Amino acid sequence: MDKDNKKVALVTGSTHGIGESIILELANIGFSVVINGASTKELPLDYNDNLRYIFKEKLEDKYLYIQANVGIKEDRKKLVDGIKKKFNRIDVLVNNAGVGPIKRGEMLEMTEESYDRVMEINLKGPFFLTQTIAKWMIELKKTLKDDYQPYIINISSINRYTASLNRGEYCISKAGMTMMTKLFAVRLAEEGIPVFEISPGIIDTPLTKPRHDTYDKLINEGISPIKRWGTPIDIAKPVIAIVSGLIPFSTGTVLDIDGGFHLHRL
Repeated sequence: MDKDNKKVALVTGSTHGIGESIILELANIGFSVVINGASTKELPLDYNDNLRYIFKEKLEDKYLYIQANVGIKEDRKKLVDGIKKKFNRIDVLVNNAGVGPIKRGEMLEMTEESYDRVMEINLKGPFFLTQTIAKWMIELKKTLKDDYQPYIINISSINRYTASLNRGEYCISKAGMTMMTKLFAVRLAEEGIPVFEISPGIIDTPLTKPRHDTYDKLINEGISPIKRWGTPIDIAKPVIAIVSGLIPFSTGTVLDIDGGFHLHRL
């Protein structure tokens, strides 16, 4: 892809981990990138250094950071308004922002506070952000015509179908995201906007660090056929395949990037 192209990608929850890896890979193939985080006021220096290495003297023209919580309506508006002001277009939306429960524990003791927080950030926010972005993409298609091919990608989890009793609210939110993928895929097919879902397995990120020893043991015992941790780049690579047009005859597809965890075995 031409490094001077005008394509723009938004990745929510992209200040670290999977989101950061997706951002850097998109930047590497020429996208201008919109980085988003809920709590980080400024990007870490090493993040800026990586972007500067990719974009060089064009850095300020090629990226935008917006602090916003996708679970809050006003923040979603700030996010979209910021992209329109800076780039006036959007080609790719990656719904990656997500949180776990406030505290893992007995499902019968789950609080409404924890449930609402997880659902707002993991499902409600992505749904309504996608709704807004999809409408904008439809309008852009009318003006840019054949020069414009947008994509929407949802990052879910093996917990979309795997029950973890100590974080039920997270499982419900990811199961809901899978249905969200189906719904938008069907609705937007007539508009020429493919919708994909990537379902990560056990990925080595700051979110899994507190349970690293537990997951190490499970991986060594063969919880998935490929006995290693997944890495953020493992999730970023299929994003690049999708936005590069390498999966053209598909929508609503779930890509299981989980080391084979999803396989049923006797």
